Amino acid sequence: MNKSDLLQFIENSADECVALQKLLTSHKALAPENGGDGEWEKCAALEEFLRAHGITNLERFDAPDSRALHGRRPNLIATIPGKKQPVAASSLGLANDSAASLACDSSGASGAASSSLANNQSSGAIWVIAHMDVVPVGNLADWKTDPWTVVQKDGKLFGRGVEDNQQGLCSAFAAAWAFVANKVQPERTIKLLFAADEEVGSKYGMIWLLKKHPELFNKNDFFVIPDGGDPLGQTIEVAEKNVLWVQFTVSGKQCHGSRPDEGLNACLAANRLSVALYEGLHKKFDARDDLFEPATCTFEPTKRDANVAGVNIIPGSDVFCFDCRVLPRYKNEEILEEIKKIVAKEEEVSGAKVSIELLQNAQSKATDKNAPVVKALSSAIKEAHGIEAKTIGIGGGTVAAELRNLGYDCVVWSSLDETAHMPNEYCVISNMTRDAKTLALMFGIE
Repeated sequence: MNKSDLLQFIENSADECVALQKLLTSHKALAPENGGDGEWEKCAALEEFLRAHGITNLERFDAPDSRALHGRRPNLIATIPGKKQPVAASSLGLANDSAASLACDSSGASGAASSSLANNQSSGAIWVIAHMDVVPVGNLADWKTDPWTVVQKDGKLFGRGVEDNQQGLCSAFAAAWAFVANKVQPERTIKLLFAADEEVGSKYGMIWLLKKHPELFNKNDFFVIPDGGDPLGQTIEVAEKNVLWVQFTVSGKQCHGSRPDEGLNACLAANRLSVALYEGLHKKFDARDDLFEPATCTFEPTKRDANVAGVNIIPGSDVFCFDCRVLPRYKNEEILEEIKKIVAKEEEVSGAKVSIELLQNAQSKATDKNAPVVKALSSAIKEAHGIEAKTIGIGGGTVAAELRNLGYDCVVWSSLDETAHMPNEYCVISNMTRDAKTLALMFGIE
């Protein structure tokens, strides 16, 4: 099979991608922090789907989490061996269980064999990393359809998670399936990682894998994260802002709504503090970097907990959060020091006490815009779609940050309309096959 035939196969795989989207969306893979029990059932359904399509070299790396179903958060890796292998490709196979058996030793331990393959080939593997978990639906009244049942309309799929991050997951599947179904061996080994826990910090996903299974990854590997992009698939993200999530608990004294003089209004103090943080942080950390959009740091009040049950009760406690996206030129420690100064000043003014809790604290490094993975992806985009790619930075956080901080060059890229986390989230169906073609060219077709 030649290159054009393989790309045509991918073009014709849209129905399979839609079927996979419907399957995945029906399983509510919410983190325990978001009221769910994790990704177990979604991962099981995905694994069954992959096996049914001949992708059988599968390994599970489950992170322990007592809050989740079965006490584990699954991370699934699919491997399609490439031509540059330390052992004969014919002995590995492409779409049969003999390949999968190489991933386990006689005791049943997974990971060692296929990992050594990736780590010993001179050109390295190509990883495509998508996450299985999704965010909550938010206000259900804002949805025009059932968030957990995919609706197909006007060339789009509507449902929670269809773009973030199931579109990238399906593109990765379609690209890999083209090689497996047609018994074509890619030039480079394909590694598809379907990770847990990305939406709330990757503690049980990418962070856990890098800490507990560093043998999986090699500095010669390419890493592509299809979890951000633009409608044309033109932008390659090489840098992310630092992420700092801070929770503030403001403590006052509860009293009757008619006698504020007998209490200390924690809600009022929290409101004052929120405004002071917003204005003070933006004023002090005001640098611009046009690599990013927006080009400045952002400091936004977001989640707020319920305080009291009645209108006529002055709250004695109020809890709110800030989502801070910080340009890499600043250190998160600098932000925290300024936060503490603002808090101390507001405590003095209001008389309330404030405690601070860090929910996420991620400092980011950048991938060089001339790194081999950037050049390889740019070349594939140009060949597939005739588009000149450009490098950017983003404010959103992805698993790329964890990889970059350990010295792995990686890119975040896909063709999408950026409806992530919104009501009526949708995926453009053609984007799945469009991006799969680009990935297939990166994998290597003669």
